[in-house]
Amino acid sequence: MTWLTDHHPVPAGRRFRERLSGPGIFRLPGAHNGQAALQARAAGFEGLYLSGAAMSASMGLPDLGLITIEDVCFFIRQTANASGLPVLVDADTGYGEALNVMVMVRRFEEAGAGAIHLEDQILPKKCGHLSDKRLATPQEMAAKIAAAVRARRDLVVVARTDAVANEGMDAALARARLYLEAGADAIFPEALTSVDMLREFAQALPGVPLLANMTEFGRTPSLTGAELEGLGYRMVIWPVSSLRVANKAQERLYAALRDHDTTAPMLDQMQSRQDLYATIGYFDFEALDQSISQSILP
Repeated sequence: MTWLTDHHPVPAGRRFRERLSGPGIFRLPGAHNGQAALQARAAGFEGLYLSGAAMSASMGLPDLGLITIEDVCFFIRQTANASGLPVLVDADTGYGEALNVMVMVRRFEEAGAGAIHLEDQILPKKCGHLSDKRLATPQEMAAKIAAAVRARRDLVVVARTDAVANEGMDAALARARLYLEAGADAIFPEALTSVDMLREFAQALPGVPLLANMTEFGRTPSLTGAELEGLGYRMVIWPVSSLRVANKAQERLYAALRDHDTTAPMLDQMQSRQDLYATIGYFDFEALDQSISQSILP
């Protein structure tokens, strides 16, 4: 089966919404490219997450709102097409104001996104687990949410608030309620620093789908998906994990090549040609074109 022949009659946004309303927490591991997306699907995951930090880092850039709508569409197309799974995409601050947000929604949906999240920071934005974040006013953010909802066809719109660190829990909850009134389908409270805060936020918004961020090396305590479900959360992301693991492995490779002048010491840590071809469906693609003779692996 290949993405050239694996057609999905149901739009990605509708599939994302259906899974979100189903039983159990929706587990969304980060997938920073098409290969990672295929591996996550093979592991049994039903959806994926595209992190702004992972996309930026993949391009050799910091996560400061430097990437563009078209940059992100490139990542959406490869992850969504390769895996066929509904993808939640980090839309940062929306790439501008209301009209820019509407353009972004249409472009992301056309590229294959199933959901987005918009955050209430202003540019230059920061990772949600860093200090001194600057926030838009609640009304400015609500206007962006309303614009996104107006422009979408099936896309799920998640509103992220970074307000807890700057303004406190009550202000963050007030923002969340305003964003829901503006049309948001779910809320993403970023950088909650304790289990009690995670629980308090969920108890204050009964019935509202909430997303938890289990990024490594951040401010939020590490919990399992099951533990977060018990606290009242409906989605969980591990945003940069695949990139962190891949980058560490590449660091070891380049050091070994420098030190030994050969990749031989790293062979046992590499994905084999057979495994690579199985993951990407190499022979399935060959079978689509009878003019290509099936390759024989060395």
